[in-house]
Amino acid sequence: MNQLEQLKQYTTIVADTGDFQSMKAFAPQDATTNPSLILKAVQKDEYRPLLENAVRQQYGKSTAEVVDHLLVAFGLEILKLVPGRVSTETDARLSFDTAGTIAKGRSLIALYEAAGIARERILIKIASTWEGIRAAEVLQKEGIRCNMTLLFALPQAVACADAGAQLISPFVGRIYDWYKKSTGKEYTGADDPGVQSVQRIYQYYRKFGYSTEVMGASFRNTSQILELAGCDLLTISPDLLQKLTDSDAPVVPRLSPAMAQKAELQKLALDEKSFRLMLNEDAMGTEKLAEGIRLFCADSVKLDQLIEGLR
Repeated sequence: MNQLEQLKQYTTIVADTGDFQSMKAFAPQDATTNPSLILKAVQKDEYRPLLENAVRQQYGKSTAEVVDHLLVAFGLEILKLVPGRVSTETDARLSFDTAGTIAKGRSLIALYEAAGIARERILIKIASTWEGIRAAEVLQKEGIRCNMTLLFALPQAVACADAGAQLISPFVGRIYDWYKKSTGKEYTGADDPGVQSVQRIYQYYRKFGYSTEVMGASFRNTSQILELAGCDLLTISPDLLQKLTDSDAPVVPRLSPAMAQKAELQKLALDEKSFRLMLNEDAMGTEKLAEGIRLFCADSVKLDQLIEGLR
């Protein structure tokens, strides 16, 4: 078996792309998108009709409504190719707006359900700010499952699990980027800070009995992926899926519920004040969360402008 086939024995594989044509070769269970991936995809000729159809069919509607229909159009196409779930992201400009995020989550689910898709197949992606986590808590109670993204630090992960989030997406590669830039060191294998962060979160969840799923995300190389074999899910870009397919080196599970029980961890009790303080004390987590929101906001603005240029 190649490495991808081996990895599928231990971990659910998720495709991380807006280019759904590239998914066919790798047979992932689920798929994720984000504003940057959608923006990149709609500028390709093969996906231009989805953009043009959304603009035409929502004539007279607000740009935000056109964007929602475009995101759902991508999600519907992806769901034809994967047997599981698709993650659709809320507008990053709502990252500090609990009520706005709740409304957006409900709106996206309503569009999917109107298209005949059960809400169990949809994950609403929300930034792991305090406000986003509170929105997820409300949506989860309504049966709207949430994927908590832009997650870089343990307090974010703990607060998401306490809120009952379905799934979290800790960003391995962006953590690695920060430490590499900060220290000037090149990290590989088990020494990678991004890998260590996800391992610690996984161990915390399994040790203390949380049901929230852990999905490692934002990978820079296959070494990071292989060090997380056994994690609940891993969302992987098509280029790295191809590299895994091209190798037949052995894959060894690195994480399991049984291993997690041996981890020496203290259970955290977080309220808003302690969450904000712990996150503030984590320079990497604070900086990468802010940067991630800015980048997704910028790409959301570009997508708005692209739509407005077609009207």
